[in-house]
Amino acid sequence: MNGTKIANARPTASTVVRGDSPGGIQRTRAVTRAFTRGLNPPPHPDVADAILLVVSELATNALRHGGGRYTLELSAGPDTVTVAVSDPNPAVPRARPPDLSTGTGGFGWHMVRRLSREVTITRGRGKTIYASLLR
Repeated sequence: MNGTKIANARPTASTVVRGDSPGGIQRTRAVTRAFTRGLNPPPHPDVADAILLVVSELATNALRHGGGRYTLELSAGPDTVTVAVSDPNPAVPRARPPDLSTGTGGFGWHMVRRLSREVTITRGRGKTIYASLLR
């Protein structure tokens, strides 16, 4: 019985993408779309959109605030999809009030936390943000 649970807990799919420029975000989104479409069963379209938004926000924040490069790893288990974005800056994200007047941001970290079932951060020479979404 325990062996079955452990086997089911393994990821069923995994993809890694590296980026170091704003142009790479578009490629990262395309890889994420292909990843979610390739899952069997594929996630509901609303879930796939949430995964794409979390990836986009975390990768963009890594470029802007995390040292200008990132590594994205997407993995999926039977019930969840995990987005892991690593960057070279060990500083953790700070939530700030969204700027509604000048449009300078403040929305991304709030969205990531709201859309994800769980968000964890590990730090070392840089950091990795793990966002888990129900599949």
